[in-house]
Amino acid sequence: MNIESLARPEIVAMKPYSSARKEAPGTGIQLNANESPRPLLDPSDSLNRYPDPQPAELVTRLAALYSVPENYVLLTRGSDEGIDLLVRVFCRAGQDAILHCPPTFGMYRIAAQTQGAHIVSINRQADEGFKLLEQDVLNALQSDARIKLVFLTSPNNPTGDLVSRPFIDQLLEAARDRAIVVLDEAYAEFCSQPSATALIAEHENLVVLRTLSKAWASAGLRCGSVLAQESVISLLRRVIAPYPVPSPVMKLAMRMLGDDMMDRQRDLMREIGDNKRYLLQILENRDFIREVIPGDANFVLIRVDRASELLSFAASRNVIIRGFPADPLLQGCLRISVGAENELASFAAVLDEWESNR
Repeated sequence: MNIESLARPEIVAMKPYSSARKEAPGTGIQLNANESPRPLLDPSDSLNRYPDPQPAELVTRLAALYSVPENYVLLTRGSDEGIDLLVRVFCRAGQDAILHCPPTFGMYRIAAQTQGAHIVSINRQADEGFKLLEQDVLNALQSDARIKLVFLTSPNNPTGDLVSRPFIDQLLEAARDRAIVVLDEAYAEFCSQPSATALIAEHENLVVLRTLSKAWASAGLRCGSVLAQESVISLLRRVIAPYPVPSPVMKLAMRMLGDDMMDRQRDLMREIGDNKRYLLQILENRDFIREVIPGDANFVLIRVDRASELLSFAASRNVIIRGFPADPLLQGCLRISVGAENELASFAAVLDEWESNR
């Protein structure tokens, strides 16, 4: 498979920008990047110098974490940047399209609209817990030559369901020489299904997105990874910003992934699992809740009576949950993140008060 045949011709032909740090990564007297000769803050922080474009230490650590070769890793500012890069590289404005399956993460649509790409939507089956219509996805891919990117999230946000491995295999085969399959695994650590990263070596048209935001308690770092074969990574490097990973982010990410943090991260995952079970207990046997979709991530989706009123009522009690007033597929639905035990107890009190006032 020639992956360049799927990319925009002008991206394939372009010469990527070469930063000063990329051209001369070594140490010494640095007079090549128009930097300040000294920092204004701590002299040891080196903030006056540009960071490495792709910090080797962090790439190595993340490659080990995700069990892929280092040349399969591109560091990005969260998964959002990875999504944007993929759309910019593979979708020509007004000609090509993405395929997504709403309700799902809204940035796939935003990235496509920003690029001027078409959007093919295969809506999930709302009356069956937002079931993914696998055959409809395959049919759309086979019948619409505009589709260059297929975005799927596993577990999906906000429904929490998984994309099955047999369907991933089917989709990759159907997309061969036609499209890139992008599997967003932002919530992968919360489920028992193995990551699709093991399939990348066999499938040049598979991209997996990962992030430290969720299971690694580092949403504020904005540190994500695009995982794919080197042919895809090379194309994305042509359009990525010269220095996507700020020096403080790199240092904090390395600290977060240190050997001494692994036990703490596992403890956090156990705590979130316990708290999710508590959240599901809180939601039981409430007559205004029409449906509970537990999913396999760190949130629960519910369908309720008077959703917008409950959303406002909770906010008035300083408990903020997620509503979807602008999404016609999610009318009456609310998403509750798995918080700390005391936060969930406050949420339970809100539901008790709401129920008693109905």
